[in-house]
Amino acid sequence: MTVERNKIVKFCEEYLRVNEFEDKCHNGLQVEGKLEINKIITGVSLSQKLIKQAIAKKADMLIVHHGLFSGTWGSSLQITGLYKNRLKLLLENELNLMGFHLPLDAHPEIGNNISLCKILGITQKTEPLDIGFIGELKTEMNLTDFVKLVNEKLQTDSYSIAAGPDKVKKIGVISGGASPDFKAFAQAGCDTFLTGDVRESVVRAVEEIGINFINAGHYNTEKLGVQNLGKVLADKFGVDVEFVDVPCEI
Repeated sequence: MTVERNKIVKFCEEYLRVNEFEDKCHNGLQVEGKLEINKIITGVSLSQKLIKQAIAKKADMLIVHHGLFSGTWGSSLQITGLYKNRLKLLLENELNLMGFHLPLDAHPEIGNNISLCKILGITQKTEPLDIGFIGELKTEMNLTDFVKLVNEKLQTDSYSIAAGPDKVKKIGVISGGASPDFKAFAQAGCDTFLTGDVRESVVRAVEEIGINFINAGHYNTEKLGVQNLGKVLADKFGVDVEFVDVPCEI
C-alpha cells in the first residue's frame, strides 16, 4: 500500500509528542526523499550499513532512534566526512530519513523504557521518572537471576555492580547513555537501576550509595521502541515495515 510521506511524518510527530521535548537533535523528518511510501525500514542507529540494507530492500523511508542530526553534529551542521557519505547515499536514492530520540525513549506505550519494563516483568506500580520509569517485579528475584533475565531478553552480556540488596524488586529503567541518572532512582527508593552505559565516575558512586547497577548496552536497550513504532505504522497505514538489526555490543 502506498502512503504519502507527509501523512506518516505528521502522525509520528503527533503520536510521539515531539513538541514536548527539548532534545539535542531534530525529531521528525531529517532528510526528504520520495513523496510516496511503499516500504519502511526501521533501525536503531543510522549508518552506511543500515542505509545500504534499506536501499537493497527497496525502502522509501528509514526511521531510526539515532539519526543524522544529533549531538555536536546537530549543532554544527557541517556536512563533511562520514556524515557527507551517509547523506549522499540517502539523497542519491531518494530515501526519506526520520529520527526520534527522547520522544521514543519516553513514550508511555511503545517507548524504549516502558517496553524494557514490560519484557522484564517490571509491571507493578509503574510510574515515570524523567524519561524513564520506576516499577516493581511481581515477586522479588535474586540479583544474579535478574541479570540473567536481562541478558536473555535483550540478547546482551550485561556489566553489573552488586552494590544493593541481594533480592531485587523496585527497579528504575532508562535506556541508552543514562548511567549518571542512577542518583535520582536511588533517591526514589529503587534497589536496582538498569541503563545502557557505564562511566568511570559512576562505579565508585554506585557502590557508595548502595544501589545495584546494570549496564545492558546502549544499542540493546534501545531496539524495542523503534520496532514498536514500526508496528504502529504498519497497523495504521497498511504499509510494509521491516526492522533491520545492525548489532552493536556497546
